[in-house]
Amino acid sequence: MPDAKLEIQLLHDRVMVKVVREAGERRSGGGIVIPATAQVAKRLSWGEVFGVGNHVRTVKVADRVLFNHEDQFEVEVQGEAYLVMRERDLHAVASERTEHGTGLYL
Repeated sequence: MPDAKLEIQLLHDRVMVKVVREAGERRSGGGIVIPATAQVAKRLSWGEVFGVGNHVRTVKVADRVLFNHEDQFEVEVQGEAYLVMRERDLHAVASERTEHGTGLYL
């Protein structure tokens, strides 16, 4: 059975995320341009959830999540790079269905 397509099912509390790539340079709230090469501090990354395991409770597919990119495992599926991490490694979730949150919006 060559080239058979297999469905990926994440196990336990695993989440598969595709990193949302930011533009090269950023702009601060005051309008200062920060070049892509500037190293400020450890920076968290935003990504989109593409899959969740059976025991994941707080995120769903298509949610945007905040996480530390450096501590995760990368996997390539059909030429696209994804990260696989535990749900507890997520720092925040941005979704439309919040019951309680910070009052901040993307």
